[in-house]
Amino acid sequence: MHIEVSGHGVEVTGALRDYANDKMTRVIRHFDHMTGAHVILSLEKLRHKAEATISVPQQRIHAEAESNDMYAAIDALVDKLDGQVKKHKEKLQEHRRDPKEREFE
Repeated sequence: MHIEVSGHGVEVTGALRDYANDKMTRVIRHFDHMTGAHVILSLEKLRHKAEATISVPQQRIHAEAESNDMYAAIDALVDKLDGQVKKHKEKLQEHRRDPKEREFE
């Protein structure tokens, strides 16, 4: 999967890029059918903002987080994305189940 990290109003250093890539691998572990991710890091006054869009088959998952520190914003972003990806994966697995099985639950 290709992860693209860009910055708006902030220079994306190698350390920030590596940190975002390492954290995004946590999301990839839970759902391996992702085709790409785009992470945007920005600075608005004193608030550091991180937002990401992940492409999965038939859908796009978007999340954003703000904090006083860019690394904390990336951590919060990955937590949000992880929850959304898990929910998406459960939804896909639930729809694949046999309808007869649901009657007896």
